[in-house]
Amino acid sequence: MWKPDRTSKKPLYQQIAEFMERRINYGEYPPGSVLPSERKLASQLQVNRSTIVQAYEELRASGLIESRVGFGTRVSGDKWGFTPKHAANWRLYEESGAFLPNIPFIRRIREEIRKNPDIIDFASGELSADLFPNQAFQKLWQEKPYLDHWGYDDPQGYLPLRETLASFLQTYHGIGSTSSSILITSGSQQSLFLITQCLLSAGDAVAIEDPSYCYSLPMFQSAGLRLLRLPVKDDGIQPDDLLSLYRRHRVRMIFLNPNYQNPTGTVLNPAHRMKLLDAAADLGIPIVEDDPFSLTSFDGNAPKPLKAYDTAGNVLYIGSLSKIAASGLRIGWMVAPQSVVHRLADARQQMDFGLSVIPQWIAAQFLGSKTDFEDHVASLRKALLRKRDLLASAMDEYLKGEVDYSLPQGGLNMWCSIHKKVDDFRLLEEGIKRGVIFVPGSVYGSKPGYVRFSFSRPDPESIHKGIRAFAEGLKHC
Repeated sequence: MWKPDRTSKKPLYQQIAEFMERRINYGEYPPGSVLPSERKLASQLQVNRSTIVQAYEELRASGLIESRVGFGTRVSGDKWGFTPKHAANWRLYEESGAFLPNIPFIRRIREEIRKNPDIIDFASGELSADLFPNQAFQKLWQEKPYLDHWGYDDPQGYLPLRETLASFLQTYHGIGSTSSSILITSGSQQSLFLITQCLLSAGDAVAIEDPSYCYSLPMFQSAGLRLLRLPVKDDGIQPDDLLSLYRRHRVRMIFLNPNYQNPTGTVLNPAHRMKLLDAAADLGIPIVEDDPFSLTSFDGNAPKPLKAYDTAGNVLYIGSLSKIAASGLRIGWMVAPQSVVHRLADARQQMDFGLSVIPQWIAAQFLGSKTDFEDHVASLRKALLRKRDLLASAMDEYLKGEVDYSLPQGGLNMWCSIHKKVDDFRLLEEGIKRGVIFVPGSVYGSKPGYVRFSFSRPDPESIHKGIRAFAEGLKHC
């Protein structure tokens, strides 16, 4: 984000006034639109509020903006020589789109992370940069590959990557597949988006774990789906709960995260897996299995995915490199019946004509290099286990008797319940005040009083410091 130049001879308020004038002239703030409050803009630009007051006075004197008590500061309606009724009412458009915005908690968390890079981040469920396979990627990049073409790729994705994935999925997950049954996506969320938009209709009932990260994704509501809850217990969901839901609501699809579930970290009971597969086959209900965390298993013994036992072809299996290698590659995949792959590939091609070949080539080489990949996974498991143990130790030191937690055996997250009754928004704000951020449990559909801590981003020292800050914030709730 732009910041005023403190070394310039030009006063800060004048730099800010000119910056805001440019934004108005470029149409970022159309006539009648509300400008940031003095306090908010001062915080964003890291200046005193009085500096913003001076800058706004400059703009007001030139007729660009106007202020009214109770209505804030707005761009003047006749800024470009016409009245507001001729200007597009962008707020109306923004509120009318079919795709809903993120929920307020998520927007608040992302805004804080964006503007405050020093905050201790227990909210982002992704690896820290030091956990990326940097050496392996650098070695691949130095090879300077000359790809066959630089045009649009196959709608299903780069064929060598799909062929590599077919072998990879068999070796590490026991999943039988071919290149024609694999669709490359830009990650798990795009896979879910394609499923909700292309395979379901508004009004359809879908069963989702409770709690689940799916509740933090507006795409389900945007698609007009009815979300039915499957309670997550210590060993995952119960097959009888699914049967009960189906009898009452005629469930069209089930969304599951069986291994190291997000946010609870639970693992679905092996016996329940087989019952769920049998029930889905009997009822003719597809299961969407999102499996981002299996390879993070700290002892390397994660149960095989449901897809490995799917003889009926009812499971749509989603995987990704985001949680095991690098989220910035934007590489995910889906294993599905060929007809489904073709339908979703056609839809994805309408959206973006496919993914860049370069990250797909990197992914194919990385997954195809048994030594590089397995060395990285072993190192990743060790690092994540250490971070998990540090988090548990800090919880015991600062929150004993106030918070209970489940110790995950894989994944990136720890799920905690708070003994006393708290307001989730107040809890989040108290944490932010003290330089730590996390995700309140209600974001994932649970009742207030739960928190998800992702331990993959903070460094060891920050984990200890962050939990101490959280404990201080909890005292004020």
